[in-house]
Amino acid sequence: MTLHLPAPGGTTRAYHPRTEPLRLTAGAPFTSRVVFSAAHVVADPYADVTPDGPAAVDWDATLAFRRHLWSHGLGVAEAMDTAQRGMGLDWAGAAELIRRSAAEAKAAGGRIACGVGTDQLSATGIGYPYSLDQVRAAYEEQLAVCEESGAQAILMASRALCAVAEGREDYLEVYGHLLRQSAEPVILHWLGPMFDPALEGYWGSTDLDAATRTFLDVIAAHPDKVDGIKVSLLDARREVELRRKLPDGVRCYTGDDFHYPELIAGDDQGFSHALLGIFDPLGPLAAEAVRTLDTGHVGAFRALLDPTVELSRHLFRPPTRYYKTGVVLLAWLAGHQSHFTMVGGLQSARSLPHLARAYELADGLGLFPDPALAESRMKHLLTVHGVAQ
Repeated sequence: MTLHLPAPGGTTRAYHPRTEPLRLTAGAPFTSRVVFSAAHVVADPYADVTPDGPAAVDWDATLAFRRHLWSHGLGVAEAMDTAQRGMGLDWAGAAELIRRSAAEAKAAGGRIACGVGTDQLSATGIGYPYSLDQVRAAYEEQLAVCEESGAQAILMASRALCAVAEGREDYLEVYGHLLRQSAEPVILHWLGPMFDPALEGYWGSTDLDAATRTFLDVIAAHPDKVDGIKVSLLDARREVELRRKLPDGVRCYTGDDFHYPELIAGDDQGFSHALLGIFDPLGPLAAEAVRTLDTGHVGAFRALLDPTVELSRHLFRPPTRYYKTGVVLLAWLAGHQSHFTMVGGLQSARSLPHLARAYELADGLGLFPDPALAESRMKHLLTVHGVAQ
């Protein structure tokens, strides 16, 4: 069959979908890298909700997708920005997601780490009218939920802390307090403003060199409480420089959805592990690539993963924070959920040409287990938007 995809000038262009998927199966656990996929949530399409109301989640489909990731050996990074934290999923919904997913991980024998933040403290018309003590208490509440669930904690960057902190000393105080009381080593998460504009100036400075020094000072003061760091700045050079400065035993988990193959492959001075949103749609292929890397075949690893970068750069193009829309589209086309509805109505955040190109790139990689199903669903989406087939 031929699909007619939107083209510039109000025209269409013919695209011939592939007929066979890339054949990928589950394999042995990874031995050379720790790899997390930041997983999306599946909305309940039957819920009568509003964009600014509480999220309605399809728990069965959401947990089934996590079992899919675990079956391929990936860890799940839960309740992160990929799960629409701060973009449709509030703390009450995130807390339930953490509890449910942690229980599912225990039953499935899967690895899980969960986001801990401060999104109980929402912005008002005058910004974030909170004290540093309130920010710290919000972190503590979420850390307790995470630890009680049995999951590893990921200390996420906080919009409230960014707004309230007066400088680096406030970051050192808050993070030091949290690390001292954490039961197990945590992952520190530095999310750049391209993912969330409200995080501009995190770690007390818009100067990234100064911010990096504060970040490293937090780690140096508590190396036994930091399992690793996740860096999402989309700057490969800076990540490499940062990982070379980490204390022994502290991992660097790349969050760079633009340069992940080279960062995971590494160099003669080290490598990055992974905690990536793009590994939501790439799960089975990413797992196959990492197992190849486990055998020492770096070239074969790059041959598998390098061709996926064009898709990732497309999904994460500015405004980067709307990458979730493409991720959920691909999950629907791949048959992991029955609809293309998102928490907060975010399915409308990307244009039809953007979605069509995401389909084309994913199809070219063979990511859809049933190409005919993906083709049929894409055809319906195009037709609903007025693109004649």
